[in-house]
Amino acid sequence: MRERWINMHLWVGAFFTPILLIVAVSGGLYLVGIKGTTVDSAVSLPADAKLDPKSANLEADVDALLRKAGIDHSFEYIKKSGSTLTTRPTSRTYYVFTVADGSVKATRAVPDLQKRLIELHKGHGPLAFKWLQRITAIGLIFAILAGLWIALSERELWRHGAIATGAGLAVAVVLGFFL
Repeated sequence: MRERWINMHLWVGAFFTPILLIVAVSGGLYLVGIKGTTVDSAVSLPADAKLDPKSANLEADVDALLRKAGIDHSFEYIKKSGSTLTTRPTSRTYYVFTVADGSVKATRAVPDLQKRLIELHKGHGPLAFKWLQRITAIGLIFAILAGLWIALSERELWRHGAIATGAGLAVAVVLGFFL
């Protein structure tokens, strides 16, 4: 039974390692101030361009406006923030529309690699990648708990596993809640 847990821990951990490295590297770079950039450029829209942020058919309206402007761009959904509309995912080229006083302005945004990774990290990637992130979270929880169980169930490893887990818990609680 123990060997089965070790193998499951190994396979699950190894499978999710690339995704976890993306999250760790992009998040670490973000925390030290390397957040990535986008190259933004204004988009020419037809003079009669209109968008209603409250439209029930907003995605179709944005798609039609992009096509009318001669832009072939596929997106999965629209993120609304007040009068600003952003096509998603933002982990690749995307468009931002600002609606004000009956007019619409559009910007094309092209993120660099670090910005793309940050957008994936934040859950702003394609819907399929968001599902992978959810599954990764479950896999990570399983791999951690399986590894902890393996360590705590082995007589020679129990003391070291308990001390390391306790120390990690203490550091997380102190730094997260008391500082």
